[in-house]
Amino acid sequence: MSLDELTAIELRNEIVAKRIGSVEATRAILDRIERIDPTVGAYLSVFRDRAIQAAEAVDRRIAAGETVGLLAGVPVAVKDVMCTSFGATTCGSRILEDFHAPYDATAVRKLLTADAVVLGKTNMDEFAMGSSTENSGLKRTVNPWDTSRVPGGSSGGSAAAVAARMCFAALGSDTGGSIRQPASFCGVVGLKPTYGRISRYGLVAYGSSLDQIGPFGRTVADTALMLKVIAGHDPADSTSVAEDVAPVEDYLAKLDEPVEGLRIGVASAFNAGADPAVRQAVDQAVDGYRGAGAQVVEVAMPHLDYAIAAYYVIATAEASSNLARYDGVHYGHRTKNPADYVEVYSKSREEAFGQEVKRRIMLGTYALSSGYYDAYYLKALKVRNLIRGDFVKAFEWCDCIAMPVAPTTAFKLGEKVDDPLKMYLSDIYTIAVNLAGVPGISVPCGFDDAGLPIGLQLIGPAFSETKLLRIARMHEARTDWHTRRPVAVGQITA
Repeated sequence: MSLDELTAIELRNEIVAKRIGSVEATRAILDRIERIDPTVGAYLSVFRDRAIQAAEAVDRRIAAGETVGLLAGVPVAVKDVMCTSFGATTCGSRILEDFHAPYDATAVRKLLTADAVVLGKTNMDEFAMGSSTENSGLKRTVNPWDTSRVPGGSSGGSAAAVAARMCFAALGSDTGGSIRQPASFCGVVGLKPTYGRISRYGLVAYGSSLDQIGPFGRTVADTALMLKVIAGHDPADSTSVAEDVAPVEDYLAKLDEPVEGLRIGVASAFNAGADPAVRQAVDQAVDGYRGAGAQVVEVAMPHLDYAIAAYYVIATAEASSNLARYDGVHYGHRTKNPADYVEVYSKSREEAFGQEVKRRIMLGTYALSSGYYDAYYLKALKVRNLIRGDFVKAFEWCDCIAMPVAPTTAFKLGEKVDDPLKMYLSDIYTIAVNLAGVPGISVPCGFDDAGLPIGLQLIGPAFSETKLLRIARMHEARTDWHTRRPVAVGQITA
């Protein structure tokens, strides 16, 4: 087995046991990035010298018999929506192309404290607005399984980097499915934790009541390890949940123990909109749970049909407010030779924001405007509460809900970019999870006839990550979907 085929946990154990050096692993992955990323386009920036220095420090400490962190010397990647005191933080936007943050996001700081080696920052839809990473203002990213297709979004760079073995794990952010959908498209594991489980301090805001940082991994165990490292209360984030309310658990301790008396909820009517291959793969995964002794129950989710409409009112309203700070004055792109201060603001934003960002700012500003606030934004908040109530009632009957991550597998580059509504509908199965603030995970469950990955989405009650990860591991332990490697990447490296 080559080094890049190891899981994050396997590599960590090899490094700690001194059988592999962190420098050896880091150089191997950096060399792989150099060979593969010109085609895949997962990274916006790579910190080669800094990464090797960090790996050298880990190797020295291990050689001296010192204690090292949970991610001792493991090379990882970070979505470029999280502030880092090293390198640029661009959010995939020309308006922040040269912005260098003066501090690290809490999630990034926790990675560094755990002795992870941060390789670089990954590409994304501009300000996390998109489902394909085609809205990046800086670079194009493709799917490692088929370079003519999208990797999903907005965390497409992180998902593609993990799938192409250009890192051992990665961080993304999920506002309406932006971890789970690219994880499904790229055939990796992606977890959107409960809102408040991970600090959002240093996460550049899109929709503040929806955004949540989460991990990508090659396996459920790698994802659980990453969650353990970055989870927990942060005094710097008022939305971060206190430890006495929801303590961070050892997500790995009982990961391989099946959940006794497991009840899987399904919403058959809602799942009917998926492509036949997707529906078949998810049904087979549910049948696998049934065969393992789980009870499968039908659950009613009567308000999920309104999730897309409610989400795009709430998210764009919050975006219009959050993105008002990019004014050409404080930081970021500033237009040249403006006539007055109004032109500084208007031209700077016109020149540097992409079309999708402009579209969402206008939608949100309209929804919040005088005379429309009650008709749109307030009504969307009421629908959000109804959707949250649907989940609460459903979880009285089941431990988790199983459904597709997306209605299709990865679509062609350019296929939906000129049809915003069609693009928005690709998030139909993921958005409600963010509106309700509950955790959801995508695990590989099959492939379509074109050889493209399909993800199974498992959704649990708030702060049920320990059980949700165990349920996901039950599926993974019975299948080998997570062990498959992208064909296109093999062609690139040949």
